[in-house]
Amino acid sequence: METTGTARTVRALTWDGYRNARDLGGLPTPLSPTGTTLSGRLARGPRREWLTAAGRLAAARWGVRTVVDLRNADEHGPRPGDPDAAAEPWDGVTVVHAPTEDPAHVEFMTTCGPILDSPEYWRHNVRILPQHVRGALVAVGTATPGVLVHCHAGRDRTGLVVALTLAHAGVPPEHVAADWAQSVRDMAGGAPRPEDRQSTWGPAEVEAFLGQTLPVVEDVVGDVERVLDTVGLEDDHRQRLRDLLVADAP
Repeated sequence: METTGTARTVRALTWDGYRNARDLGGLPTPLSPTGTTLSGRLARGPRREWLTAAGRLAAARWGVRTVVDLRNADEHGPRPGDPDAAAEPWDGVTVVHAPTEDPAHVEFMTTCGPILDSPEYWRHNVRILPQHVRGALVAVGTATPGVLVHCHAGRDRTGLVVALTLAHAGVPPEHVAADWAQSVRDMAGGAPRPEDRQSTWGPAEVEAFLGQTLPVVEDVVGDVERVLDTVGLEDDHRQRLRDLLVADAP
């Protein structure tokens, strides 16, 4: 299924039980021989425990072989209301844990805690915990394609890692920001979740928030190579991260 907008054409993934999932192929970049990022390499989504058994089968048909989980250790595993599949091993899929945050880090939580559902925290995350961001990018770049990268809502932590990956692959800032905005829209207006205030937002609240924050995303990704310098991502890892989305054989 194709989802189109003024600044993007992305492929929405309809895996049962799983909202806010997209193949990150099809976005424009001058670095790819096709002129777009390649499909079937990298997908984004929310917590994988929401996938039903049918959803896992659909993900397998898409080609998921590696999951990069950006959550903290206490967020792993099934919760009440999750489908039965959440408690079962996912055969044939390698799960790599690469958290981008540290809830025990005082400066991080003091600075970022109040804004963790906004891209306003991204530059602080990069500055305070560069090793965590680097670890997540290395995990994505060295994973066996197809890669599913996720956090909880698939919007904020996933948003940071995906935005940097897309920008490094040559996707223009406005297209990167539009992809992130789609996740905000996808995760709002569904079943209320106490841990996520945005889950209760209606369209007016969403668009007001995006009006304030889309420029923040564009600013971060417009400076992507300096961000990668800050986190200390080595040249070989930069190449592998880029090749995942633009090279014939990553």
